[in-house]
Parts: sequence; structure tokens; C-alpha cells
Amino acid sequence: MSDAGLQTAPLTSLLMAPEAAPPVSLPPRQGRLPLLALLRTAQSNLLSVWPESAYRKESFGFRLFRQDYFVCNSPDLVRRVFLEEHSNYDRKSPQMRHALEPLLGDGLFVSDGDLWQERRSRCAPAFEPELLPGFAAIMTEEAARLADHWQEQAKIQPVRMLEEMARLTARIIGRTVFGDDTSDAEALRVVRGFAAYQREVEQFSLADSLGVPALGWLSSPLRRRRTRAAAAEVHQVIDRIIERQRAMAGQGRFSLLSHFLSAEGVHGAAVATCPMNDRAARNEAIVMFMAGHETTANSLAWCWYLLHQYPHAAARLHAELDEVLGGRAATLQDLPRLPYTRAVFEEALRLYPPVPILSRQARKEDVMRGHPVRENTIILVVPWLLHRHKAYWEKAEHFIPERFLPDQPRPDKFIYLPFSVGRRVCLGLRFGLTEGILCLATLAQRFTAQIEPGHEVAIECRLTLRPRQGLPMRLIPRLRA
Repeated sequence: MSDAGLQTAPLTSLLMAPEAAPPVSLPPRQGRLPLLALLRTAQSNLLSVWPESAYRKESFGFRLFRQDYFVCNSPDLVRRVFLEEHSNYDRKSPQMRHALEPLLGDGLFVSDGDLWQERRSRCAPAFEPELLPGFAAIMTEEAARLADHWQEQAKIQPVRMLEEMARLTARIIGRTVFGDDTSDAEALRVVRGFAAYQREVEQFSLADSLGVPALGWLSSPLRRRRTRAAAAEVHQVIDRIIERQRAMAGQGRFSLLSHFLSAEGVHGAAVATCPMNDRAARNEAIVMFMAGHETTANSLAWCWYLLHQYPHAAARLHAELDEVLGGRAATLQDLPRLPYTRAVFEEALRLYPPVPILSRQARKEDVMRGHPVRENTIILVVPWLLHRHKAYWEKAEHFIPERFLPDQPRPDKFIYLPFSVGRRVCLGLRFGLTEGILCLATLAQRFTAQIEPGHEVAIECRLTLRPRQGLPMRLIPRLRA
């Protein structure tokens, strides 16, 4: 595609342009806080604890009572932890394990060692490249279906954009990876169950954070009960999908669940491992459901917010969509001709990484840049900090999609890691990027969205990074020129 009609100032000009208001962020922590105040801040929002210096340092360590922490904030250290010394740092931190286990059990996000290796190999066939064309067709179909629904409901305002995107991606993951016609009601139950779980789960417990297991008794029984209830809501939907898959056994249609339950590969060939029991299949299914819908939905919601904040970016996006698509829904074959649409999505992932903190626990002693790392030290790799690091990004706080256009050098993969990196890189990376770009292209061609007057956009960081209060927005149908 010619870029005629889509020209904008080159990246260097944009970087040198007068300062414009950056999109919503979190102010750095001011000064030192007493331990209890710091813990309260972290429980409220995990990203509010970082001082200004954290956006400039390459590494730093600290200790909370009995627990040591070390932050890897440079590409060489991220490479060391996630790739070169993976066997020492493959174990998730106690905070992350305890926050996820009520929902995921021993699922892929939580497991490590041989179990992780086995489960990852079992999940991989769902993301084989040869399956992507069929998956992409479903992504386009579901996005077009939502656009038609919006067209009918355009006068009913506003919509909660985060929930709209979550229901869309839940339907997509149900039909693609699970091979199941997940109903709107089921998708909504999963969406709201995940939201309730994130709201209730104690992901920053005193016992784990301070290294004092005896403090576990301080956790609230009522909160634990609500957390279990939210997890049960998700479990019930996935169990129902598993029952339907068992009923469809032998029909020859590959899905991740059929692979789990029958040990059958993409082409129907038997695989070396035994079928999973229902509980193990459910645990991995929930991992895939959460990874496949939650993170992409959050990123799409942030895209809508950023396009509202930056009209010039929205104008260029619409010009590209009108020229390439001409009113039809986007397809997989269109992706190479939608570089700006992809750049918008990738820049949204930079500013608002879906999983903004990645944590590991050292199995044995190590030394990083002369800093001794003791056994059981919590290692933090923080995409939120890396993606806004002053040494690696110009105008790091600003939304500039042009930095991801094809004529620009790709950022170092150990600095830009919205899907993690190394051996535990997200299996659904290609799936998630395709889904985000196709859904954004199909919907943004037909609609713009404006933030509901009076609503103040804010960041909520629990297990994932999402706009607080669901991002209420008004839909405006586009009239193409």
C-alpha cells in the first residue's frame, strides 16, 4: 500500500515537537515511606511504589523486613534472568503463586520445572501457525458482529469499553482455542468472574512480602471467601465447556480442550503423553482463557482511550483503514497493509503493558552486576518501568505510534516485553497481536469513541493493568468519506 494520504511528520519531528499532555500515568512516589505506608500503597496499586529514580536506574535492590528484592531494569539483566540463567529463575514468586493458585491451581502461569515443561508442550499445539488463518477469520467475524450490535445500540450510551472488549475476546477465545460456541451469557460470566477475582484476591500479602509466613493469619477470611466465589464462577463456565467437549469427542475438530482430554494432536495423530484429568484440563484452560481474553481486552480498551486523547493519531488510523479496507472487515491478509494500526496497538502495549510486573524467586545464590543475590530473593522485571525508562525511550510518557512503524528500528526485545520474553514468552504472542490488530481495525473503521463527560480515567493495577471503572465511552458511528 502506498502511504499517500497517510503522511505525518517523521518520528524525529514528533519527538522534537512541543510538549503535549501525556496520557494518564501514575505519579512517582515522593520521598521515602515508612514500611506500613509503603505496603498500603502497594496493596492499593502495585505501580505507585516506584520513585522517579526507578525510571532511570539499571538495577536496584531493597529489603522488606526478612525478604530481599532485586529489580532488573536493563536488557542485559532481563536476558540473564529470563534466558541465560532461566533454570535458577524459573520459579514464580510466592506472592504470584498464592495470588493465582485459587483460580489456576497448578496451571502454566504458576507451575515450574518438569511440570511446567510438560504443560507448556501440551498447550503449544493450540498456537501452531497453520491454525492462525482459521482463528483470524473467527476474530474478524466476532469483531464485525460486535460492530453490528453497536450500530443497533448506538443511541444507548455509554458503553463500558473494557467490558465490551472483554466479552469480544472471550467469545473469540471460546470459539478458537476451545473450539466451542461460548454463549454471550457464558462469556459475560467469565469476564465478570475474572474482574471480581482481581478485585478480591490478596496479591500483596504481608506474609509473602515480608518473608514471615506466620503473618498469614492476618488475611481476611471474608476476602478469601469472596476470592473463592469469584474463582468458582469461572470454574463453572469452563467445566461446562469441558463437558461439551467430551460430548463432541471423535468429531475430528481440533481444539485445545480436545487435545488435553484425548491426547490428540493438530492433525489427529496421537501424542506421547496421556490425556489430562478434568481438573488439570480446567486449570490449563483457564490459563489460556485468561491469557487469551483478559490481556488483549485490556490493551484494546487502552487503544480506545488513547485514540480519544490523540485525535491526530485517530485521523491517521482512520485514513489507513478507509484506504485499505474500503468499508469491509479486516482479514489476516490485510495485516501487512495496516502498519499504523499495528503501531497503535503496539504503542498501547508499551504504555500500558497488560502484565506490568513479572516476578521470580532465585533458587540459589547469584551475583548480578556485582550485587549479591541470595537464595529466595524475589527478582522483579517490571515492564511498566522498562517501557517508560528514560535511557531507552525518547518522550517515554507520550503516545507516539510512529516509533513502531516498519521504517523504525525494533526496540530491544529485553526492553519491550508486553508478552514476556525468553523461555516463558507467551505462547499466544502471535495470536494476541493478530487478534488486537484485526479487532481494532474492524471496529475503529466503523466507530470512534469518546470518554463519557465527567469521567476521569485512572489506572488500576491488580493482576493485570486495566482502566479503572471499565472506561465508560460514547460510541459515534463514522461516516466514511
